[in-house]
Order: sequence, then structure tokens, then C-alpha cells
Amino acid sequence: MEPPKEARTLSDPVARPLGAVSSLTPNEEERREGGVAPPAAVLGEEADGASADGLWELPVEPAERRPECSRCSRPQKVCLCPFLPVYPLHVSTHLYIIQHPAEENKVLRTVPLLTACLPQDKCKVKIGRRFSEERDPELSTVCRKSGTLILYPGDEAANLEEFILDSPIYPSTIIIIDGTWSQAKDIFYKNSLFRLPKQVN
Repeated sequence: MEPPKEARTLSDPVARPLGAVSSLTPNEEERREGGVAPPAAVLGEEADGASADGLWELPVEPAERRPECSRCSRPQKVCLCPFLPVYPLHVSTHLYIIQHPAEENKVLRTVPLLTACLPQDKCKVKIGRRFSEERDPELSTVCRKSGTLILYPGDEAANLEEFILDSPIYPSTIIIIDGTWSQAKDIFYKNSLFRLPKQVN
């Protein structure tokens, strides 16, 4: 006759053979044994902190700009000087380039190409977003001249070619705004000086 089996409640622990896999999580195992396991998030943060500490010891190499051409201001590998005129072009009209500050340091900016093709006294570049008579009396004088045009599209803008053909006076100065559409719009509408010349497109 077999010996009677002892009765067991759900709370009684069950012995597991060596090598058996527990279905409980480590936290549940610790709680069951009366201990408290550290949260997994804390362990992860400690590991991340230890690995991040070593990043501060890595050497930092300063960023270097590619060598630029002194004439066209483009990287030497893509220099366009062989395609530009050897001598400045002879033009009768003065150009004033109003350049947004964000355009000044762009690698592929086009204003240096224009200035490289024209005489220095025929092309002036002014960098900024706000201009006034007090800050720039020279530009204020230019904007008030009858022979000055500003190149900016709009409902009131006249066609430049048609205007030159119909006008008895050839324009002495043309103002050009250099920037993105939003930058040019901001410069044009927030500087009252630029609404004094005749608007053309």
C-alpha cells in the first residue's frame, strides 16, 4: 500500500530541481523571499551614465572650412573663376545688393560671383535687416533719387525691360535684395526706405 500524500496549500513553496527556470520575474522572486530588487530603470540609468562619462574624455576636432577661392569665394574644388570674365564688365548702372545676414556665410552664395564680374565702384553690398536714414545716410540718398529702381515682385511692380524702353531716363541705380523669399519680404516691408524707389520685377 502506498503511503498517504501530504496535503498542500497554494501558499506552500514548491521545491524546484536544479536548472529549472522560474516563471517569476526577479522582482517577484525578491518580494517572495522578503527582499527588494532595484528597479530596472535605475540599473539602466547607471549603465548609461557610466558609458556617457567616457564620452567627455574623447578628443574634439575643430571643424575646418574648405579652402575658398579669394575671388569667387567658393570652395577651391568648385571654383568658377575660369568661367568668369577676366576683366570687370563695363556697366553704367550702379547696383546696391541688400544682403540678409543669413546669406553671408553660405558656401554657395552667388553675390561674390556678381561682385567679381563688376567694377568695385559699380557694385556695393550692404549686409543687414534694418536700414534707416540715420544708420545709412548714403543708402537713404540713393533711395530718394528719381533714377533708382528696386527689384522686388508685386502688384505695383513694373516690368524692368518695358520700363527701360518707355522711360526717357535710364536708371542710374538698381537695388537688389539677396535672401530667401521670406527674408526678402521681411527686409522690403520693414524698411520704409525701400518703398521709395520705383518697384520693378
